[in-house]
Amino acid sequence: MFQSLSRSAVYVLIFLVSLLGAGDTGAAPPIETAARHAILIEMETGAVLFEKDADTPIPPASMSKLMTIYEVFAQLKSGALKLDDTFTVGVDTWRKWRKLDGSTMFLNAGDKVTVEQLLRGIIVQSGNDACDVIAIGLAGSIETFADWLNQRAAQIGLTDSHFTNPSGWPDPDHRMSVRDIAKLSERLIREFPEYYHYFAEKSYTYAGVRQPNRNPLLFTMEGADGLKTGHTEASGYGLAASAQREGRRLVLVFSGTSSMRERAREAERLMSYGFRNFKTYKLFDAGEVIDNAVVWLGDKETVPLVVEQDVKLTLARTDRRDMTVRLVYDAPLPAPIEKGQPVAVLEVSAPDMETVQIPVVAGDSSTKLTGFKRVKAAFNFLLWGASGLN
Repeated sequence: MFQSLSRSAVYVLIFLVSLLGAGDTGAAPPIETAARHAILIEMETGAVLFEKDADTPIPPASMSKLMTIYEVFAQLKSGALKLDDTFTVGVDTWRKWRKLDGSTMFLNAGDKVTVEQLLRGIIVQSGNDACDVIAIGLAGSIETFADWLNQRAAQIGLTDSHFTNPSGWPDPDHRMSVRDIAKLSERLIREFPEYYHYFAEKSYTYAGVRQPNRNPLLFTMEGADGLKTGHTEASGYGLAASAQREGRRLVLVFSGTSSMRERAREAERLMSYGFRNFKTYKLFDAGEVIDNAVVWLGDKETVPLVVEQDVKLTLARTDRRDMTVRLVYDAPLPAPIEKGQPVAVLEVSAPDMETVQIPVVAGDSSTKLTGFKRVKAAFNFLLWGASGLN
């Protein structure tokens, strides 16, 4: 139901249900997960479809490599770095990762490796050695690069993250929440479409060693195209994933499953749940007139009320039956009014969803009446109310 509300009157226009259609039945069933921490987001609208302890800072393991990748992508986009720039693998880096039991891209001391090779080594092979080469090549040291990551994280609004290294190697001060990982994943998709394709590569070969991408969804789910797995003893098995289907894109992040098999099962189950049980509905087009508001002492009797952006909402497929859309403003609107001036709020509410508020602006201008015309309009209002304002 659509309601246009002012302080002086209430207008009810029943058209929204027919706009959305009446085909789907059955509310979204509740779902649980074996993961200790999880979040599932509809990217276009930002709707959270499922979450479980999503704000606790946890050991992110190799999922925090996404922050290193973000920094490299940002420098590529700015022109400070090029894909064919090269870095030399230092002896200390080579020796460090030969001793430690972690994922590598099998770099050798003295290798001159391009930025593109290192990116593919990080994204596809989860190479810890590649992360260190990038960090030292760009910032001079692991510590300085970690400072860069913390500065970048603060800049882009990651409030529950702190980095001590570029790879996610276990450290008590190295933490991210799954919500922050989801935010970072969305930024990688939105801001760097020219580089995002690397996440969909199913394998990569360096130094004669072919390694498969560890993201299970790339091999089992249509439309899956990223992003990064993670595993340590402390964190369990985790995944930052994204898939798109029929114009929708979901972002899923979880951590704390007990095995690779459980990670694969939970990834497909949670992502399928989001696509199957939710739908994004378009309520209004950008520039669409929602209502016409009466103007007080203006040279126009009314001005159209419009939204500046498409209004879309993601809901469980039948929650739209109980959705309410209200247009709230003080009526009449006092002149002068400038085109584009915020004058109302569109409030959209539905079960199990926080009310969404969208600004509504004047679609036209109205200047203020002066002299005799102003006196006449005020007199008419006393006699006839809002219908006699002009």
